[in-house]
Amino acid sequence: MLDWIYQPAAAADEQAWQYARQRQQELTKPPGSLGQLEQVAMRLAALQSTRRPQIQRIQVSLFAADHGIAAEGVSAFPQAVTSQMLQNFLDGGAAASVLSRFVYARLEIIDTGVANPIQDSRLLSASAGLGTANFLQQPAMSEKQLAQCLNTGRQAAARAQSGDLFIGGEMGIANTTAATAVACALLNCGASQLTGAGTGISTDTLEHKQRIIQQALDGYRLDSDEPLTILKTLGGFEIAALTGAYIGAAQSGLPVLVDGFICTVSALAAIRINPAIKPWLFFSHCSDERGHRHLLQTLDVQPLLNLNLRLGEASGALTAVPLMQMACQLHNNMATFNQAGVSQ
Repeated sequence: MLDWIYQPAAAADEQAWQYARQRQQELTKPPGSLGQLEQVAMRLAALQSTRRPQIQRIQVSLFAADHGIAAEGVSAFPQAVTSQMLQNFLDGGAAASVLSRFVYARLEIIDTGVANPIQDSRLLSASAGLGTANFLQQPAMSEKQLAQCLNTGRQAAARAQSGDLFIGGEMGIANTTAATAVACALLNCGASQLTGAGTGISTDTLEHKQRIIQQALDGYRLDSDEPLTILKTLGGFEIAALTGAYIGAAQSGLPVLVDGFICTVSALAAIRINPAIKPWLFFSHCSDERGHRHLLQTLDVQPLLNLNLRLGEASGALTAVPLMQMACQLHNNMATFNQAGVSQ
C-alpha cells in the first residue's frame, strides 16, 4: 500500500545544470556575487530541465488537522481555533491567503482530520479522523490513517504536477508539540533541545510542553531509523500529509519550497524515508521556533531568509517566492559580458 514512497525521485538534468553554471560565469557581475540567487537559478534549471528556469505556476496545499495531545494543555489556543482558522483561510483573511494572492499562487485548503469539521464547498475533504489520538496515552494514529495521510499528500502534489513550484502549509492547534516529538525521535535527542514556544506560550507552559514530549519519548523509546513508526506514533495527520507531498512532488519532478519548523520536520521525515528526494527541496527560511536552526543544520541546507517568522501556514515559503522569481529573472535576462561589451 505504501510501496510508492520508496520509488526514486526524478533525475535532475546534468546538461541543463552545466549550461546554467556556465551562463552564471558569463553574466555581467563578479562570479558568485549574487550568492544564493545564483544557486537557486542553477538548481531550478537542472530540476526543470531548461535553460530558462521560471517560477510562475505555484500551488500551495495547506493541510489542516487537530491533535489529541492538545488535551495536555500544551498550546496557548483552544482546539476550536483550528476550524475557525480553516474558515479564515477559505474566506481569504489569513496570512497564507493574502500572500498566495500576492504571488498569484493557487491555494487549496485540505481537511486531513480536524476535530470540528466545517461545511464549505471550497474545502477539500480528506479526513483521516476527528484529530489524532493523545500520543501520551496511545499512538497518534493507526497504520491505515498514516497511509491515508501520506497518500493525501501525494495526491496534492499530483494536482500541482503541471506547475513550477509546490508549497505545503499546515494548520492545527498543538502541531508544534507533535512536530517536536517527531523531530526528537528522528534525531535521537531530548525534548529540551528542540521544544519551542509555538504560538507563544508562557515559560511555565513551555516547561510543561517539554515534559510532556519527553515523557512520550521515554515511554515509546522509538528507533530513529524507523520514520514511519515515528510518524504513526507521535505525528499529526497534516504532518504525515506534508511528508507524502514532498516525496510525491520529488518523484514527479516538481520543485518544492519548504516552509518553517513543522514543514521542515515533515521534510526530514520524507528524506529519512526516501533520501533521493532531497535535491528537490528548497528551504525558505529559518523560523524563530526553537529547534528549527538545528533541523536545518542537521539537513545541511541553507534557508533563503531569516526574518524571525513563526506563523507557519506556508507564510514563510510564500514570502520567499519573490526571491526565487528574481533569481530566475536575473539568470534569464542579465546581459553577458560579450553582449554588453564589458571587459572581463
